Amino acid sequence: MKASPIAAKARKSDSEYQPKSSFGQALNRLFGLTANRTTPSTEVIAGFTTFMTMVYIVFVNPQILGAAGMDTQAVFVITCLAAAIGSLSMGLIANLPIALAPAMGLNAFFAFSVTLGLGVSWQVAMGTVFWGAAVFAIISLVGVRQWLLENIPTGLRTGIPAGIGLLIALLGFKNTGLVVADPNTLVKVGDLTSLPVVLGSLGFFLIIILAYRGINSAVLIATLAVTLLAALFGDVEYHGIVSMPPAIGHVFGQLDLSAIFDISLAGVIFSFALVSMFDSSGTMIAVTERCGFNDSKGRFPNMGKALKVDSLSSVAGAYMGTSSVTAYIESSSGVAVGGRTGLTSVVVGLLFLGVIFLSPLAAMVPPYAVAGALIYVGVMMTAGLTKVDWDDLSEAAPAFITAVMMPFTFSITEGIAAGFISYCVIKAGCGKWRDIHPCVLVVAVLFLIKFIFIDGH
Repeated sequence: MKASPIAAKARKSDSEYQPKSSFGQALNRLFGLTANRTTPSTEVIAGFTTFMTMVYIVFVNPQILGAAGMDTQAVFVITCLAAAIGSLSMGLIANLPIALAPAMGLNAFFAFSVTLGLGVSWQVAMGTVFWGAAVFAIISLVGVRQWLLENIPTGLRTGIPAGIGLLIALLGFKNTGLVVADPNTLVKVGDLTSLPVVLGSLGFFLIIILAYRGINSAVLIATLAVTLLAALFGDVEYHGIVSMPPAIGHVFGQLDLSAIFDISLAGVIFSFALVSMFDSSGTMIAVTERCGFNDSKGRFPNMGKALKVDSLSSVAGAYMGTSSVTAYIESSSGVAVGGRTGLTSVVVGLLFLGVIFLSPLAAMVPPYAVAGALIYVGVMMTAGLTKVDWDDLSEAAPAFITAVMMPFTFSITEGIAAGFISYCVIKAGCGKWRDIHPCVLVVAVLFLIKFIFIDGH
């Protein structure tokens, strides 16, 4: 029987995605390239694109964790390893074009709110990251994660990343010297003629301009450009570009797991778990939706495997000595150029392994060179506030409180707590009891118990 023209066209179209080489055929069997209408070359380009948009984390993460007293050279290597392991696992196990790396926001929470804010050692603080990741893994494995995501209101769900973004932006302004402490007004504008302010601001403007023009590696280009200018002005000492990786034994596995027995850190552990859940889940849904994988309920292929890889990567990252590992929204840049399978993520993972040998370059990057990246991330993370129903004060006020309390208190935990508690109080006062889901009420009560019986003594 003669095939219809449409069927013949479909077969011809599919054949265009059939690899010719034996290696390409092996990749096709492993990742299902033809079924996803992609090719090895397309996936490699997509992986490189994703990598270029998120590699800034290897410069930013050491700067932030270094403020907590951690060795920046060791953190650089561990950041690369955590990103490589997470991305390779996502590609090989879940076969999705989603790259993973230490989370922006949670690294700042670890360094400034927990270590410096609470006055605990970085080893103890890393213990809270580990236990928060463990809670995150458990609720993912037993299915509670999906239940929480479906029932926490949009205002709180968007207010949390927005608040983290504002906190990260504040750190960026601080690193440039644009914002400095003042005993009378709390903060004020710094010396606008200083080199850090000028170059840090230039870096931010460069990122925005390049990103607007669709240049995926905008953050990396700006960071390297500011570092080069700093070197020309004599503010950076040249140490080389390539070397063998520095030792990581004094950071790797040195976390203090006794944090689980300190009741005063319970809120911190819970906050790590909660933020990881929102951040990573939202990112995976957004990236797979752009691939066209999602059904009407937001579910995507290999979702169960992806959630397991995501949560267990956070546990592994914390044990290694970095903040929680999460899915990166920058993965959408690789998807935009054709990435559709786990081969994209595998390419990202392999590239992160190669970056390990660039530790001298990372050591030369001054804090103000990554400040622009922090402010840019803040801009991106606050974009979700457009989803808030600003015409309904019972929804808008809790979202606003959640977001602004984080930079004002310099604590993600306090922002989350204020948001959940205010949501319950405002909804009850407005006579909207039915809007308060039991999971929201439980979280609010737990935070109240923390404030009254733990923090109050």
